[in-house]
Amino acid sequence: MEMDTNVAKVKDFYNLYNERFVKIYGNTIQAFRTNNIEDYLLYTSNSIGFKPNEKVLDAGCGICGPAAFFANKVPNLKIEACTISEVQLAKGKNYLKENKVEKNVSVNLIDFNKLDQYFEAESFDRIYFLESFGHSHDQHTLIDTCWRLLKEEGTLYIKDLFRREFEDEWKQLRVDEIIESINRAYMYDVPNLNNLLSSMRKTGFLIEFIRMPDIDKNEFERLSISNEFQELFGVDKIESWKNYIFPIDFFEVKVTKPEITKFQQHLYHLNK
Repeated sequence: MEMDTNVAKVKDFYNLYNERFVKIYGNTIQAFRTNNIEDYLLYTSNSIGFKPNEKVLDAGCGICGPAAFFANKVPNLKIEACTISEVQLAKGKNYLKENKVEKNVSVNLIDFNKLDQYFEAESFDRIYFLESFGHSHDQHTLIDTCWRLLKEEGTLYIKDLFRREFEDEWKQLRVDEIIESINRAYMYDVPNLNNLLSSMRKTGFLIEFIRMPDIDKNEFERLSISNEFQELFGVDKIESWKNYIFPIDFFEVKVTKPEITKFQQHLYHLNK
């Protein structure tokens, strides 16, 4: 099967640069983080809402840092983790063995744009993307796919960076310039929050919450690690916060696939 050009670029990117990511980010490749990354992973676990014995999908797992953490915290959690990178696949398998969670976490070489070619419908209690959703260049179709793979009352959780919006035309032009440089450097398509929510609602999802990650500001890592990494790729480095136009917002979005009969009853009572 011929691989999509954008997917091939993402694969090659992580095969080439994975060691740089790990050197700077460690085992959790995320820009928005706390000084102690385990604090943020615990927060993420609570936000996603894992429960014992659930089957979940980690879409864009990196080298399985978060998946290993979740599996160690939640009893009998079963995680299907996927990456498009052969290098990350090998590193992830080793990391799972080191953390003794290989029985609970399975990592596979999978293009998450084609998840329904690998998994049956209604297979998962939860699907999550941790700063990986933007690697899809067909985000509406990906939302539809997640809907099919989730069980009724299953949840989809996306934590990512989103394009900021301004009334001021000059500020918006500057934001768009930086966003384009991020997209080029990281083989990304920074999501538009309004488009994402529209896709979710049109598909049938019910919104549980949209929020900035609710962490203690004193514990926020403040993107110094990300800044160091951006310098390697020639993306705008933050020299000073004065007059700087920050181009992105970090949000976590959680939606639920409703149990159909309950949803129909809800609509019936609204229209009665």
